[in-house]
Amino acid sequence: MSLAALRREYKLGNLDESDLHPDPLEQFNQWFHQALDARGGSSRVRAFGIGIYKAFQSLLGAKPVDPHAISLATADKDGRPSVRTVLLKGADARGFIFFTNYESRKGRELAENPHAAIVIHWADVERQICVTGTVTKLPKTESEAYFTSRPRGSRLAAWVSKQSTVVPSREFLEQQMAAVAAKYSSDVPMPDYWGGFVLAPSEIEFWQGRPSRLHDRLRYARQPDGSWKHERLSP
Repeated sequence: MSLAALRREYKLGNLDESDLHPDPLEQFNQWFHQALDARGGSSRVRAFGIGIYKAFQSLLGAKPVDPHAISLATADKDGRPSVRTVLLKGADARGFIFFTNYESRKGRELAENPHAAIVIHWADVERQICVTGTVTKLPKTESEAYFTSRPRGSRLAAWVSKQSTVVPSREFLEQQMAAVAAKYSSDVPMPDYWGGFVLAPSEIEFWQGRPSRLHDRLRYARQPDGSWKHERLSP
């Protein structure tokens, strides 16, 4: 089957203006918990439909993806874009939080150009969230608090990985890992070049798949006074 012939209908839900929370960060939290099946959907019919879809996907051998995986798009000072998947580690009144090596490609691009965008796609509930905004670094103390909560191997890898640079081989990385593990036999401190970012949103769009591609798209836009205005977009 060709790529052009791949298609499916979207039937698991709808999104109406009356469903929206006034605060888009709270709306995100609601959708995130629903993606985790914490609340099982907005109705028994919806939950049943999602269950059937998941069962079908399971029969096809599909495995669930990380619900906190996001696509992060950045651009350098000349506007040349790049995108990759990272893990969302928090969402609060400030915005969306993730952690990385500040000397990586995304870290360098965000230093040059703090404007970024993220996309979160939950195929099993036929939902997507698109966010644009400005990124700033988290306070070092907050980054350290998260770093110390990571598994030891992940903390060691932060020292080994000079992210986005060329390495001679896999064996080289494994040798570096062994050396760092020997150096930090007990506590593993956070490298100075590692930490968190928070993306403060200026726009957040909630997308719900609907039949015949007549999807629901509701966008929040931050106003000059800090409030949010939401409006429906054409699919």
